[in-house]
Amino acid sequence: MKKLKVCVYAISKNEGKFVKRFVESMKEADEIYVLDTGSTDDTVKLLKENGVVCVSKEIKPWRFDVARNESLKLVPEDTDICICVDLDEVFESGWRETLERIWQEHDINCLKYLYHWSFDEYGNPAVTFHISKIHARKGFYWNHPVHEVLTCEEGCTLKEVLTNDIVVNHYPDYTKSRSSYLPLLEMSVEEDPLDDRNMHYLGREYMYYQKWDQAIQTLHKHLTLPKATWKDERCASMRFMARCYAKKNYMEEARMWYEKAILEAPYLREGYLELAFLDYEQKKYESGYNYVKQALQIKEKSNSYINEVFAWDYHVDDLLSILAYHLGYYEEAFEAVDRALKMNPNDERLQSNYQLMKQFYTK
Repeated sequence: MKKLKVCVYAISKNEGKFVKRFVESMKEADEIYVLDTGSTDDTVKLLKENGVVCVSKEIKPWRFDVARNESLKLVPEDTDICICVDLDEVFESGWRETLERIWQEHDINCLKYLYHWSFDEYGNPAVTFHISKIHARKGFYWNHPVHEVLTCEEGCTLKEVLTNDIVVNHYPDYTKSRSSYLPLLEMSVEEDPLDDRNMHYLGREYMYYQKWDQAIQTLHKHLTLPKATWKDERCASMRFMARCYAKKNYMEEARMWYEKAILEAPYLREGYLELAFLDYEQKKYESGYNYVKQALQIKEKSNSYINEVFAWDYHVDDLLSILAYHLGYYEEAFEAVDRALKMNPNDERLQSNYQLMKQFYTK
């Protein structure tokens, strides 16, 4: 097998705390290039001390795609494989050999790999999906001001495969502000109003900012776009609209959109569980119980960024236990809270519910 030249490239700003771990993770690469966009801490100093080629450049006005493209320019033209990463990301060891093998066996110019975006408090992957940030040196660029995507240049044919044998773990700094995302998403949608992905992201961002009416309007617009055909994302837009209606105390509209979400993607747990939570709040215990039971029939979690943590952690059995208790299904309630407590043993409310429900357990 031919030895390929593999280079990592990244952007950074005030990420000195991650430098050592980042460099250790990327040491299987031939070279590492970082474009620093204005750090005021020791990021640049630490990168250079650890053998990274680091160039400083301020990007004004700020756009993630411009920064990514500027960082890509640092990578030598004779590079065979480029890997775009962030400093808060860590490759699981042994990735280099696997990457070269897959690249040459399949004669590709892009690779989609497994990405653990978040972890629970016990270190287990919580949200996992596939991303494409490994690519050939020529024929690609980054597009969109935020939630930027790797894009083929005109005349370049995408040749991509998917692997679960290369894994990247994400350990973000949750203290960092994401306040720039909303204006950048508004810019992105203004630039390309037919882009379904960023329309969905913009609606979600409005929801995060509790701009309920704007979120509903934008998410509804997402559903009308010609390219908005991915059922998982359509389902998420419907669920988010339902959340917004519930916050506005329009419960019938909320229920309607949750039901639409379930019909759109009946293979996903999230719609069933969110409607079950709504039922619980409205004291519709039988209906909520039935929706949780339907959710539990779904055993496989898809590798999609749409996955919600609450659909696969202790919340499912927690909700089931409460609904079953209200319905007088005491043995099922205790067994469910027992499972929930094993997943989240330090939760005082679960501990209290366990003791309460244990009194009715007769097996």
